[in-house]
Amino acid sequence: MIPPLVELAGGSSLHDAMVGWRREIHANPELAFAEHRTADLVARVLGDLGMAVDRGLGGTGVVGTLEGRGPGGAIALRADMDALPLEEKTDVPYRSRVPGRMHACGHDGHVAMLLGAARHLAATRAFAGKVHFVFQPAEENEGGGRVMVADGLLERFPVHAVFGLHNWPGLAAGSFAVHDGPVMAAFDVFEITVRGRGGHGAMPQLAVDPVVAAAQMVLALQTVVSRNVSPVESAVVSVTEVKAGHTWNVIPDEVLLRGTTRSFRPEVRDLVQAAVRRVV
Repeated sequence: MIPPLVELAGGSSLHDAMVGWRREIHANPELAFAEHRTADLVARVLGDLGMAVDRGLGGTGVVGTLEGRGPGGAIALRADMDALPLEEKTDVPYRSRVPGRMHACGHDGHVAMLLGAARHLAATRAFAGKVHFVFQPAEENEGGGRVMVADGLLERFPVHAVFGLHNWPGLAAGSFAVHDGPVMAAFDVFEITVRGRGGHGAMPQLAVDPVVAAAQMVLALQTVVSRNVSPVESAVVSVTEVKAGHTWNVIPDEVLLRGTTRSFRPEVRDLVQAAVRRVV
């Protein structure tokens, strides 16, 4: 019988340890491919659990390997480590100590959960085969998982399956949600530069106003999904960044639009990309 988590040996209860890890990481957020402090913490914990620890895949990636009780297959459990370039606006004691950086997507929690799984499995060894604990850098927009694979992750640590999860604030504490098929969508980005001819805000007839054109594009892009993608499929097109001008009374020369698209199937992904280009 596997003992309850709070009764595991090794100092503090597992619950307290996980809370401590999560708060330490939350207070010291690091951006993509710069997760050095976080990787050091992960490697230290895994090493203290008696695991073989490999570092350097994907730059700051960490992989810990745990042998079970007897021969068997191998699986990987995966978490991401990077934070986002956002300013934290909370009053919690463990809030970010780094201006302009925050664990707003919960990767601090992901790391703490995977370290908790590692400690629990190291204490119980209630499995056969191997478990590889994969701590991935650069999940936020930078493709760190792809970089780890390109660096030889699956050749060095072959597995039958990889398991991961993502926290979800809308679920009740202690609940898990699963279903058949893909869950987390493919992620693409777009950048659009609308070039016009600047001029005085009081004489728009002498300018070619890129702001009006960009505004039309933002609205038209909302029809990519609603009028191009089948209602039984899923896709998202979101314009998330608009940059234009520097003062009240000058029409700028250009407008920059950036955003993201999400999809589950390659055919839908291709359709969305083509539709975005056509609309623009």
